[in-house]
Amino acid sequence: MTPRLSAYFGAPHWPTVLVTYAIGAAGGILAMVAHLPLPMLLGSLLGVGAASIIGFRPLGRLPQSPQQLRMLFIPVIGVAIGGAARPELMQEAAAWLPSLAILALFIPAVHYAGFRVLVATGRVDRVTALFATAPGGLVETVQMGEEAGADMQMLIMLQFLRLILTIVFIPLFFTWMVGHAVGSAGGASVQGSDMGPGDLAILIFAGVAGAIIGLKLRLPAGHILGPIVLSGAFHIAGLTSAVPPQILVWATQVVIGTSLGVRFGGMPKRRILEALRLSLISVTIMMGGAGLIAWGLADVVDESVPAVFLAFAPGGLVEMGLIALSLKLSILYVTAHHLLRIILAVSVVRIFARRLAR
Repeated sequence: MTPRLSAYFGAPHWPTVLVTYAIGAAGGILAMVAHLPLPMLLGSLLGVGAASIIGFRPLGRLPQSPQQLRMLFIPVIGVAIGGAARPELMQEAAAWLPSLAILALFIPAVHYAGFRVLVATGRVDRVTALFATAPGGLVETVQMGEEAGADMQMLIMLQFLRLILTIVFIPLFFTWMVGHAVGSAGGASVQGSDMGPGDLAILIFAGVAGAIIGLKLRLPAGHILGPIVLSGAFHIAGLTSAVPPQILVWATQVVIGTSLGVRFGGMPKRRILEALRLSLISVTIMMGGAGLIAWGLADVVDESVPAVFLAFAPGGLVEMGLIALSLKLSILYVTAHHLLRIILAVSVVRIFARRLAR
């Protein structure tokens, strides 16, 4: 890992990590008591994010959430998504082709629009704007941006704020649309059959072996795609119909929310506000485009408007998968689109970067 990136993804101080996750869990519980949408995810994100912004230093250090722990929990989401697979999946997937084709046009269009608008503000240079407005592939775009000489602090803030704003706005928007709390606060849960010892062994194998295979084969988002594929195969074959228990999904939400909240630690408040304004512009363009497509495309692909909107939203695969699980939307439809979005976003930014260099 390069020196500048290691400043943001460095070695953890484990006592501080424990305090950080305690803050995240407390934020999730308070959000649940307050009946916020997706409380364990949003509550932990907002609680740890607020602590990081105000400069709270448990045990003399800024809040920390190591990537190692996040990587351990992400396969849980992959196994749960794979649990939605059914034998008739391939027939249903054929109806997604128009939607996937539109996504292939949407990604470069929305990326270019966001890039031009950010450059027009005069607040960031062209290189930083190019990588900061990529609607996916956070780690890949940050690494490419560093190699191209982007403003790393601003680039990292804008990319993380893209995820955070999307995660915050989508549940609130859905809550407003349906008139009551959605996700865990609304009573939704991950459902499956009762889990016996055999089911537990299958799910653990799907998560562990799937993550190892996905990373070894260097698949896009391999740590979640591998478990999705193995879990889906086991469920389609009828070997199990169980899914990870709700308490484990809640724990995963706390880990992911906390891992996003700590990104504000040590960043100057003035730059955070500036990045927030710029990110609001970029995310509004992306989510506005996703909303227009959702209203026009839902009937064509026989999916609900919220499912199509979530499939085109500029969040991360893991985070959008969690929201799809909690809101009981078309999980595999949403996941397929976000896998393609990552591939397209990274490919498009490479093409744009070469043109910008020339």
